[in-house]
Amino acid sequence: MSQEIKVTGMVLQAGNIGEYDKRIVLLTKERGRISAFARGAKKATSQYAAACQPFTFGEFSLYEGKNSFNLMWAGVENYFDTLKKDLDLIYYASYFCELASYLTRENNDELEILKLLYQTLRALEKKTIDIELVRCIYEIKILALYGIGIEASRCVKCGSREDLIWFDARESGVVCNKCEHGKVKVSPATLYTLQYILYSSIEKLYTFKVSADVLWELKKIIREYMRYHVNHEFKSLLFL
Repeated sequence: MSQEIKVTGMVLQAGNIGEYDKRIVLLTKERGRISAFARGAKKATSQYAAACQPFTFGEFSLYEGKNSFNLMWAGVENYFDTLKKDLDLIYYASYFCELASYLTRENNDELEILKLLYQTLRALEKKTIDIELVRCIYEIKILALYGIGIEASRCVKCGSREDLIWFDARESGVVCNKCEHGKVKVSPATLYTLQYILYSSIEKLYTFKVSADVLWELKKIIREYMRYHVNHEFKSLLFL
């Protein structure tokens, strides 16, 4: 039976349907990732026009039909307007939304990923830490929330917690000096940063800075890791 539901979420993607309508992809607290149609949203006078833009966060009222959702009303809390004034920020935010869309599913509990995405876009707006560090933190944390996180507390070969100085993407984590099987050398500062990202709450993620050397190692680690464990070509990465 059709009914009206209210969800809190963020617009991940928006596309045109026909001459006047739009289709939006929402990441919601209540229903995970869902798609909805917004009738007449392409019209400048539409009450939905502003709410159907990527990065829009708020409350959405949806009519749940047998095979689809239709947008009835939207109460916007944050448009993330600052992002839309900077082309680089648009590209990064688009990638973060695309990655979240790829990893999430309908009717799954995706609350933590929604919180992570929201805090990440806020970090982009504030510009208090390096934008590439924001990307590393987001990628490392979202994969952990998705269930394919990096093992950073013990050797993936022998289980030792000592001398963890290598990283092996294929084996999904750090390797001790005794096993010496990793391809990427990991400094103590990078290991600590990796552990902090993995084990800290989302609210504490974007509160620190790292040296250029640590950032370089983090980038190398997460790029290798995603190459092995996320087999997908993201369109927004072409711009980056």
